Amino acid sequence: MSRRDEPAAAHAESSATTASLGRLLPPELLPFFDAAFVGSHVLYGEFVYRLALQVVRETGLEGAMREAGSAREIALRAELEAGRALVPLDGMLRLLAARGALEELPDEAGARYRSRGSLPALDPAPVREEQRRREPSWMPAYVLAETVARDYPAFLRGEVTGEEVLFSPRRLRLWIDYFSNDNGLYAVNNRVGAVAVEQWLPRPGGVILELGGGLGSGALALLERLEAAGRLGAVAEYRFTEVVPAFLRRGEQALQARFPAASGLTFGALDMNRSFAGQGVAPGSVSVVYAVNTLHVAHDLDFTLGEVIQALEPGGRLVVSECVRCRQPSYAEFVFSLTEAFRSARLNPLYRPAGGFLTPGQWQAAFEAAGLVDVRFLPDIARIHEHVPDFGVAAIGATRPA
Repeated sequence: MSRRDEPAAAHAESSATTASLGRLLPPELLPFFDAAFVGSHVLYGEFVYRLALQVVRETGLEGAMREAGSAREIALRAELEAGRALVPLDGMLRLLAARGALEELPDEAGARYRSRGSLPALDPAPVREEQRRREPSWMPAYVLAETVARDYPAFLRGEVTGEEVLFSPRRLRLWIDYFSNDNGLYAVNNRVGAVAVEQWLPRPGGVILELGGGLGSGALALLERLEAAGRLGAVAEYRFTEVVPAFLRRGEQALQARFPAASGLTFGALDMNRSFAGQGVAPGSVSVVYAVNTLHVAHDLDFTLGEVIQALEPGGRLVVSECVRCRQPSYAEFVFSLTEAFRSARLNPLYRPAGGFLTPGQWQAAFEAAGLVDVRFLPDIARIHEHVPDFGVAAIGATRPA
């Protein structure tokens, strides 16, 4: 749809998507994807689209797109730092083409893009204020995207790194607000993951190892879900790990404040790109390895999955809750493709052809290639994509063979 700024069209899209999800989602997930969530999803997509238009104009890319070209050719014409700019630029070009602002020309070597004339001049501010009026819990996502957009031109020109844009000390408050269960956008991954672990927990009395626990919102959602179900006692130990020291400290504080009497909570640093055993995780010592929006930035996914399998006991389960790559460009790519870890994974032609998010099929192929079995999805995202092509949340589980 090229005119998402029309309120009637946006409302019709939200209503149709909500109705489809009502038929396709299992009952336990329906509360997470109600009309308010879907309406916010549509609004945020429009907001990021308008920010991308701003970035393209401010970077001087309009002139570079008058003639058809690949993302690399357009980057070179605009004198961008191609090594850094290529992945996020490709994402923005796909987004603008999906919205009808650019013409996409199929080519054997990959997509080529050409402007249809002057780009639309759409102000993001009215969308932000409409979101604030309807559902203010999404505002941390708006603040983050708007902050990133201001520095995007400098990043694309090679004047600043993505890590400086996103993770400088002055930006810590952004992440505290964003990686929170009070953020309506981010919380859904934590909640879907929590349902999956509750359903797929292999046995009582096991140990859960969380990778990339961040600021603790994923662990909080999971432990609260188990507590509400009367199953918190099924977890003998919850090992919360995070590689960023500031995140680890805040995650530990949040979990200890919420579960002060929990004796099985432990905290420590763990780098998923290094040997788990060398960091204190004994082989076969874990019942569940859990991660929310973490494994897609593993530098070498094959290596990390191998370490996960070594850590799991026979019959133990890996559960990840991830933003999955959809048939349409994801608004999350606008922010996270600035990071080196997102862009620069070790590639595999079968299931890791590019950095960033993976499709459901790629996750299944990667898990099976590593030797995991009984790969399952919550919800059935392949079926959902037939009706809602931009649905981008799923938990994926798989088992170490017994």
